[in-house]
Amino acid sequence: MNKKYIVGLLMVGVFPVMALAAGNHSSGHDMKGNDMSSMHKEEQSAMIGKPGNPAKVDRTVEVSMDDNMRFTPASIGVKAGETIRFFVKNTGKAQHEMVLGDLKSLKEHAEMMRSMPNMQHGEPNMINLKPGQRGGIVWEFTQAGTVDFACTIPGHMESGMVGKVAVSQ
Repeated sequence: MNKKYIVGLLMVGVFPVMALAAGNHSSGHDMKGNDMSSMHKEEQSAMIGKPGNPAKVDRTVEVSMDDNMRFTPASIGVKAGETIRFFVKNTGKAQHEMVLGDLKSLKEHAEMMRSMPNMQHGEPNMINLKPGQRGGIVWEFTQAGTVDFACTIPGHMESGMVGKVAVSQ
């Protein structure tokens, strides 16, 4: 087969997929539209909760991220229906992030970050902070279960930068 033909096929098939995966870098990599990936994302989101109303926060949980590749605390307990403001501090000298999700989606996100390390986020279930920065996530935990969180910057999750939110009834 002709090399130009193969490259052309790859460009037609791969480039649109990469563009969708990357999303709008100024506001995250949201994949809106009528494709199945957005439906799957909504289903996953419903499993872990939804963005919370900042005016209806039940309590604030402080979380620090450091260069030992750890979150403190790494285990957080909440009740179903509770809206939590995570006040997140990067106490390290490297950039870190906190992303709420299920373990499968966090691993997929970490893999995407490896291929696009300068990707910017703007989704409500995550915050990316430079050294010394502080920020927040407001999240409503809608059902009992476990919600994972991790830093998906390349190498951080693999080094143990993970945690869990135990959501009780």
